[in-house]
Amino acid sequence: MSMLLLSCRSCGSGRLEEIISLGEIPLANSLLTAEELSQPEPRYPLDVVFCPTCSLVQITITMPPEKLFQNYFYFSSVSETMLHHSKELVDRLIQSRGLDADSLVVEVASNDGYLLQYFVYAGIPVLGIEPAQNVAQVAQQRGVSTITEFFSLDLARKLRAEGKEANVIIGNNVLAHVADLNGFIRGVKLLLKKEGVAIFEVPYVKDLVDRCEFDTIYHEHLCYFSLTALETLFKSHDLIIADVERLDIHGGSLRIFVKHPAAAGDHREAVQGLLAEEVNWGVRGFSFYRDFGSKVRRLQSTLCDLLLGLKSQGRRIVGYGAGAKASILLNIFGIGGEVLDFVVDLSPHKQGRFLPGCHVSIFPPTK
Repeated sequence: MSMLLLSCRSCGSGRLEEIISLGEIPLANSLLTAEELSQPEPRYPLDVVFCPTCSLVQITITMPPEKLFQNYFYFSSVSETMLHHSKELVDRLIQSRGLDADSLVVEVASNDGYLLQYFVYAGIPVLGIEPAQNVAQVAQQRGVSTITEFFSLDLARKLRAEGKEANVIIGNNVLAHVADLNGFIRGVKLLLKKEGVAIFEVPYVKDLVDRCEFDTIYHEHLCYFSLTALETLFKSHDLIIADVERLDIHGGSLRIFVKHPAAAGDHREAVQGLLAEEVNWGVRGFSFYRDFGSKVRRLQSTLCDLLLGLKSQGRRIVGYGAGAKASILLNIFGIGGEVLDFVVDLSPHKQGRFLPGCHVSIFPPTK
């Protein structure tokens, strides 16, 4: 059962200001079979709000995670970009952290083993935590030890009771999916060795607003982070963001390195520099976000006029990529089969299905 947000997911403040309402749309990754096209399709509100107390941007609805993730169509290994990005990080961590056969690397939301496989090749013990059973099964076939559960404080306690402590915890694009942020961070703190490091990648809210990336807003993504919001969240659990990097991946992301205070050291130049930048662009004020909604509507008008103009000339229009961003764009802008002939996608798990809401068919790229 879905729940509407009454207070901030991070700090608990009840003062939330609306940035944009994107209407009621289907779940972005709920790809349909031909048999399901004639059945009623659930739609849920997608409203984005800002917390002036801790500066966290978030949506107001929380879908049950088992509805979103226990049978999942996103396989990270399909993306060559993700594989290259992951291998670079693994090689760097093995060298910088001195990881070996006595270490343990834990990845939360480990998907199909796309990242942990590179540690396995190097002989370093790993543990993947991935709730989607169909995706975790692929990881296990790759030799990546994986448990099919959602990460939580209770799971961290269970793993610690089994004698497990992590030298490195990795969570790429998972924090945005977490409803109980504070419980999740407490679990990370418990599982992380005193000298260990936890590394998280999150889409950066500054890039989302500057580039009008409204298509990264969907029901799986509960939160949209600034470094200021992350600093407040981790500091409330006595954890320190020791370093930060800006990345181009996923439309602009942050990679943060989190440590226990005793292991963090005093060298936080990059963190302090970016926090100061955020103060300058107004991270703690609503005015930075005020015009986002009107930017989205202008983009909608421009794109729809372009597509309808092309269609009136007898052109055929197809889409490349049947990801969540495509689903969001088509549903929010009201683009369907009258404009788009079909979409193609590399993933065989998506081919033969239909995008939710707009019911556009998905084919292999050879089409």
